[in-house]
Amino acid sequence: MTKLELYARLLRLDKPIGVVLLLWPTLSALWIASAGKPDWTLVLIFSLGTFLMRSAGCAVNDYADRDIDKHVKRTAQRPVTSGKVSGKEALGIAALLALLAFCLLLPLNLLTKQLSVVALLVALTYPYFKRFFPIPQAYLGVAYGFGVPMAFAAVQNQVPALAWVLLVSNVFWAVAYDTEYAMVDRDDDLKIGIKTSAITFGRYDVAAVMLCYAVHLGLTLACGWQAGLRGWFVAGLLGAAAIAVYHYTLIRGRQRDACFYAFRHNNILGAVVFAGVALDYALR
Repeated sequence: MTKLELYARLLRLDKPIGVVLLLWPTLSALWIASAGKPDWTLVLIFSLGTFLMRSAGCAVNDYADRDIDKHVKRTAQRPVTSGKVSGKEALGIAALLALLAFCLLLPLNLLTKQLSVVALLVALTYPYFKRFFPIPQAYLGVAYGFGVPMAFAAVQNQVPALAWVLLVSNVFWAVAYDTEYAMVDRDDDLKIGIKTSAITFGRYDVAAVMLCYAVHLGLTLACGWQAGLRGWFVAGLLGAAAIAVYHYTLIRGRQRDACFYAFRHNNILGAVVFAGVALDYALR
């Protein structure tokens, strides 16, 4: 395997699910903040920035977990833990990508740039939370949802309360889908001694996932309703609720493959929510 192929694996270019899980709530925020008429330059900036920051986060995560990943069957062959890419290389690539992401924000206002620094700090520190925080997926939700307040800042030069509630909503969504992901590795994680929501929730893991979906959709409904969204938006949330119920049928047996499929299927859930937002504005 060439160095470029190893770098591609380091950045998860073959697994774009992480990018879209960041992108859908960010796009929804851009549409709501601009009342359905986002500047397409902002759409491009945030889309590219999402890709760059997720890739940088993967590199930092693999560096932080280099002594852990080797003990987990699913991650044992990742480039850093297997020794095929050095830790310095991973950090150097992460720094370069973060710098490129910041350069994208140069045309934007000061508030957006200030928030990007906070977003970077959260992204860099997330990998270490699983050492001590019982539900690190909540912190991941902050990292994955910080595009929401940044989107409002870029459009309105302020971050209203509605944006922070949407961020909280995204935290609950992240806990839901990343608990499904953590259910895949629960046995390995117990042996290693790291913290995950799947371990913390224990036998209530499935119930916790469904509760988090319900809170996510409820908060999103409240925010969208306050923003004036109605028919198509509600239809999108009903579709997302049906998908969440489908996820219940997948994870209730706690089988690894089914839980992993449910995690990946959250791409569809996020897309349906965004489609409801975009259609509600477009078809008025």
